[in-house]
Amino acid sequence: MALRVYNTLSGRKEPFQPRIAGEVGMYVCGVTVYDHCHIGHARANIVFDIVYRYLQYAGFKVNYVRNYTDIDDKIINRANERGISCQQLTEQYIQAFDEDMTALGLAQPTHQPKATEYVPHIIALVERLIERGLAYAAAGDVYFAVESFPDYLKLSKRSLEDMLAGARIAPGEQKRNPMDFALWKAAKSGEPSWESPWGPGRPGWHIECSAMSMDLLGPSFDIHGGGKDLVFPHHENEIAQSEGATGAPFVRYWLHNGFVNINQEKMSKSLGNFFTIREILEKYDPEVVRFFIISAHYRSPIDFSDQNLEDAKAGLSRFYELLRSADFVLSRRPVPVKVPCPTIKDGERDIFDRVELIDERFAEAMDDDFNAALAIGHLFDLVRALNRLIGEQRFDDCPLSLAVLHDGVKKLRLLGAVLGLFGSEPSAWLAKQNNAGLAACDLQPEMIEALINERQHARQNRDFARGDAIRNQLAEQGIELLDSATGTTWKVK
Repeated sequence: MALRVYNTLSGRKEPFQPRIAGEVGMYVCGVTVYDHCHIGHARANIVFDIVYRYLQYAGFKVNYVRNYTDIDDKIINRANERGISCQQLTEQYIQAFDEDMTALGLAQPTHQPKATEYVPHIIALVERLIERGLAYAAAGDVYFAVESFPDYLKLSKRSLEDMLAGARIAPGEQKRNPMDFALWKAAKSGEPSWESPWGPGRPGWHIECSAMSMDLLGPSFDIHGGGKDLVFPHHENEIAQSEGATGAPFVRYWLHNGFVNINQEKMSKSLGNFFTIREILEKYDPEVVRFFIISAHYRSPIDFSDQNLEDAKAGLSRFYELLRSADFVLSRRPVPVKVPCPTIKDGERDIFDRVELIDERFAEAMDDDFNAALAIGHLFDLVRALNRLIGEQRFDDCPLSLAVLHDGVKKLRLLGAVLGLFGSEPSAWLAKQNNAGLAACDLQPEMIEALINERQHARQNRDFARGDAIRNQLAEQGIELLDSATGTTWKVK
C-alpha cells in the first residue's frame, strides 16, 4: 500500500505525492525559547521525528526544517523579569531544548534556523505583500489585510463573518479590521529592534515561518507540521501571507498532532498539571516516554498519567526481555545458513511467517497515515512469536529455527530504529529500570541475585518448597521472577 496521509487542509486521507519524486520538503514549527519544554512539546517533536525517520526508511530524501522562535513578547517579558538580554535567555533555552530532544532520541533536522537570523528575509517578504496590496503600514506597524485574501480560513474551516462578530481592535493598534494580523511590530522602548522601511521594529510571529520555510524549502513544499493548536491562527496566517506573496500553493499536506491531557484534563499551567520534560525524565527513562507517546495515533488526544507511563514501561520491557533472551541464545550457537528444515511443526510455520512478513505489515501500518501505534502492535506479535520459538528449544534439531530467530531479532531492531526504539543494550536497559524501581524496596540487586542463585540450587536439589518460598519472599517485596529457557531474571512489579 502506498503512503497515505491525513491532510488537515482537505479533511481526509490522501495519497502522498511529493512535488519532486523521491524528495520531501518538510517544515515543523519549533518552540518559542523562553522556558523549559513540556510534555506537549515532547509529543509534537517525537511525532514528526517519526514522520522524518519513516520517510527516510521508505526511500525519500528528506529536507527537514524545524525552527526556533527567538524573538517574541514572551521572550522579551521573561528576559526583563530576569534582568538579562533576550539573546542570553534564548541561548539558554535553545541549549535546554537541544538537550531534551537529544535525551528523547530525536534525529537532527536538516536545518534549525532562528527567526532573528531571517530578519532581512522577513522585511523583503513584508515589502512584497505591501506591493501586492495585501498588507499596509500603520504608525510603524505592518498588518496583513485578511479581507484581501479570499482563501483566508480555508485550513481551519472558520467563517470570517462569524469571527468578526464581536471582534475588537485593541487599544494602540492601528488595524483596519480586527482580524488583520501583525507582520511587523514597531519597536517599544527597551525592546530588541531592527531597522526597516517602516522604522525600527521586529517581526510578528507568523511571518517568520513563511520566510524561513520558503528560503530553505522553496515557495511550495510538501509537508508542514505542528500541534492542532497551531491550525488557527498561526498556520492559517502562514498560508495567507505565503500564498499572497507568491501566488502559488504553499504546502501540499498539513499534518497536526493531537493534544496531551493530564489525568484526563487539558494540560494547563492554571490547573497546576503542567510537567516539563526534565521533570518527567527524573522519573522515567526517555525511551519509555517515547514509547508512551507513539503508542497512540498521532492525531488522537493522549492522556498523560503515571499509570499510563508505567504501562508503557511494562510494554517496552517485553521487547527488551525478548532481545535479552534472544541475545543469550544467539551468543551460544553459530547462526547457520538458511536450509530447509524437514521437521517444522505446524506452530513453527506461523512463527516463521510472522518473521517473513513483519516488514510488510509494519509498512502497511506506517503507510496508513504514520500509524505507529498499529506498527507497534505488529512488533508485539513478532515478540510473541519469537518468545514461542525460544521456548520450543529446537535449535539443535531444527537449524532453521536459529536462523529465523536471528532474522527476527535483526528485523525487530531495524524497525524499532524507525520508531527510535530498542537502541540500548537489553540487559543494561532492564537492569536500569529494575534498579530505579528498587527505591520502594528494602532489597539491593546483589541480594536479589543471591536469592535467585539460592533458589536455583534448591530446585536443582529438588527442594521445591524452598524455591517457592524464595519466589514468594521476593514477590512480597515487589520483585517478580521470570523463568525461561535462558534462565531466571527479575523485575520490579
